[in-house]
Amino acid sequence: LQFTEVRYSVVLKGITTTTEKHILHGITGSVRPGELLALMGPSGSGKTTLLSLLGGRITANIIQGSVTYNDEPYTKSLKGRMGFVTQDDVLFAHLTVRETLTYAALLRLPRTMTREQKKDRAMDAIYELGLERCQDTIIGGPFVRGVSGGERKRVCIGNEIIINPSLLFLDEPTSGLDSTTALRIIQVLHGIAKSGKTVVTTIHQPSSRLFHRFDKLILLGKGTEFLLDLANGNINDVTVPSVLEYKVQSKDLESNTRNGKPSPEDVHEYLVEAYEDRVADKQMRKILMPLPISEDLKATLSSQKRDWGASWWQQYSILFWRGLNERRHDYLSWMRITQVLAIAVILGLLWWKSSSTTTRGLEDQAGLLFFISVFWGFFPVFTAIFTFPQERAMLTKERAVDMYKLSAYFMARTTSDLPLDLILPIIFLLIVYFMAGLIQSIEHFFLTMFVVFLSIIAAQGLGLAIGASLMDIKKATTLGSVTVMTFMLAGGFFVQRVPVFISWLRYVSFNYHTYRLLLKVQYDRVPSSLNVTHLDNGVKEITALTVMVFAYRIMAYIFLRRMKLPN
Repeated sequence: LQFTEVRYSVVLKGITTTTEKHILHGITGSVRPGELLALMGPSGSGKTTLLSLLGGRITANIIQGSVTYNDEPYTKSLKGRMGFVTQDDVLFAHLTVRETLTYAALLRLPRTMTREQKKDRAMDAIYELGLERCQDTIIGGPFVRGVSGGERKRVCIGNEIIINPSLLFLDEPTSGLDSTTALRIIQVLHGIAKSGKTVVTTIHQPSSRLFHRFDKLILLGKGTEFLLDLANGNINDVTVPSVLEYKVQSKDLESNTRNGKPSPEDVHEYLVEAYEDRVADKQMRKILMPLPISEDLKATLSSQKRDWGASWWQQYSILFWRGLNERRHDYLSWMRITQVLAIAVILGLLWWKSSSTTTRGLEDQAGLLFFISVFWGFFPVFTAIFTFPQERAMLTKERAVDMYKLSAYFMARTTSDLPLDLILPIIFLLIVYFMAGLIQSIEHFFLTMFVVFLSIIAAQGLGLAIGASLMDIKKATTLGSVTVMTFMLAGGFFVQRVPVFISWLRYVSFNYHTYRLLLKVQYDRVPSSLNVTHLDNGVKEITALTVMVFAYRIMAYIFLRRMKLPN
């Protein structure tokens, strides 16, 4: 990996003016297989920006200079040869360590490997990283107890080294860890480098034990950079404190000193001079020295073809089961089950053995049916709204390394919820239907179940579309609340005579169509006292809900495609 005079700027657009802010100022360096390069510098010096540039993660704004991999520029085919560990641990909280690495292996390793070989590779990574003791422990999160911070970071590293990458990039892998755990992480990286890989990492305030594990070091700060070959000891050419002390004692400093010590400005100025005088030329000659690279390897690296680790159907199947394993804990949590059971029992008691033989009884039952249509419209919308905003970080991370196609992810994500969506409505209706004294017939019960389920997947599609369009939980929740309330008011129960100019709202409301279908199921000929008109055989209502099921999901997919994700 070689990079020469890399400059990066961002354009800041104000109300009336546009300014250009320089982040990187001509960074030059190189790192070879078997070496561990550390990027150090104060906060805001551009460490993460430089790492992202080298890893091919940044393509926007203004980039100058050259970055080459075996003398070839970056191409999409390199994604399969690179690993990138982000600073934040982006993992599914309810999957175990072994499940996490196994799913990564099944999706990322080449198709030439069998399913068993991929699972064996996942186990090899577990033992290589010392995770065998916690392999069956869930990852955990803010509200779920799981593995420790160091183990979680090693799982993130395992997700990347599982493909045996030639280049491994890590952003602050020791952040938030104690000194012993941080040392173990760096020892793992040092071992990976010595196995013939190229490892580049950013790090903040390393201890001396960590520092001596690095082969090369780039110091960033104040628009300058130093590349030091620690393995050959040329750091001693720069850090000569006796010269600074002499300059302080001889008062040969332009700026003031504190307690007889040089100021940070003087230290920086001295380091720049020492680096340029003693190290820069030698390092530049070494960087520009050509490496012997075969033409076959160059041809492989210059290929624009993406190599998917699994076919579309395999990606869908793997993601389906991963989603099912991850979300069953939330869907079948005691809190959610208790919520549905409590509402079902309250409804059953309020409408206990209601009768349809009187006008008052018909109106009461109509109120119950409308509440069912509203509840199983409201509930799925606000469950689905969180889907894509909550998984945005995971989606961005996995798409950045071409783990799967977006269409496979979308189909798996939207269908893996369906089995779970059936369980709670069945329990709900088993309680309410018979307690409330609705028509005691298996046929009518299953028709009611069908209508409710159709309403659920239509409402779920709306929630997915809202979440994907905004990708912000607060904004999506606000829009979802307004939309659901509007659909409820236009559902045909509260207002019978809707002005013509706004009457179209009822036809796009799933509550409206669900309520009419539930009435049709209970009363083949809906009594005129309920003021429901133009209700024939229910085909129009079923067609409208079916169109919503697909239309909302197509909208959600289009919004996802337009979101700024890696190509």
